[in-house]
Amino acid sequence: MSLNVYLSGEIHTDWREQITEGAKGLDVRFNSPVTDHASSDDCGVAILGVEENKYWHDHKGAMVNAIRTRKGIADADVVVVRFGEKYKQWNAAFDAGYAAALGKSIIVLNPPEHQHALKEVHAAALAVAEEPRQVVEVLKYVLSGALPG
Repeated sequence: MSLNVYLSGEIHTDWREQITEGAKGLDVRFNSPVTDHASSDDCGVAILGVEENKYWHDHKGAMVNAIRTRKGIADADVVVVRFGEKYKQWNAAFDAGYAAALGKSIIVLNPPEHQHALKEVHAAALAVAEEPRQVVEVLKYVLSGALPG
């Protein structure tokens, strides 16, 4: 068995690297959105032309990024959605909802203090983790049936 895993959400910490490093040797292919914040914000105007109004600037970027996001989630066997500590990740909540609507297996990754705020997202998930290593252990178990340790 192999897995295609889409890593969605917070872009300001190294959680993606922790998961991909921990999953080395597993039959897993990872995809994610563009995680360079400036490139993600400015892709629309860089490709399609400058916008004076910030709303349209952001809108162009969101539309271009949605092409990658929709493809990544549609192709995924598992979608990991990370909600970080510092910022409100509305895009992550949207990605979780989109993945749920497509019937994807979802693993939510968030600090314990977000449990109440994310209760509806958690209800759609098949696993809720607090640490990247727990996500790796879920992937290992799914692929091999082996418990940690």
